[in-house]
Amino acid sequence: MNSKNEMKGRLVKSGGSVRGKQGLDYHVGISADTVGSKAIHMQTVIIAPGSRAHAHKHTTHETAIYALSGTSGVYHGEKLEHHTFVAPGDYFYIPADVPHLPYNPSETETVIAVIARTDPNEQESVVLMPELEKLVPQQFKSPPTAPKEDQKELFETAAP
Repeated sequence: MNSKNEMKGRLVKSGGSVRGKQGLDYHVGISADTVGSKAIHMQTVIIAPGSRAHAHKHTTHETAIYALSGTSGVYHGEKLEHHTFVAPGDYFYIPADVPHLPYNPSETETVIAVIARTDPNEQESVVLMPELEKLVPQQFKSPPTAPKEDQKELFETAAP
C-alpha cells in the first residue's frame, strides 16, 4: 500500500543550475532527489552560444527532448555518424545506449530545452565517450572541466 506522501502530487520550484558530467548546465526539476521519482527525470538544459557537450550515452535509459529556444545540433549514432538540428518546438528522441554530442552552433543565442529521461537519478547512467570526441568538428568550445562558482556539480548517483 502507498504511503500518504506517495498519494499526492509534488511541486518543485526551479532552483539554481548544476553542471553535469556531460559539461552542460541543468536546472533539475523532477528526480529521485527532488520528489523520490522511481522511473523518470525531468530538467531543462542550457547550452551556451558556441559550446558543446562531451560525447556520451545514457546506459539503458531513453531520452526525450523538447526545444524551447535556440537551435541546437546533435551528432548521434555509434560513431556519431548522424546529425540533426533541433529547433524550438521540435521533439528529439535518443534511444538508450546511443552515443550523442549536442552543441549550440549560434555565436549569440542560448539553447534551452526540456529533457525527460527514464533514469530518475539522471547522472547515474551517463557514460562519457572521449574516444568519439575527435569524430566531430572542433569549432565549438569544449565544455569547461569545472563548474562555475555559483554552480554545484551533480553527484555520480543521487541520494535515495
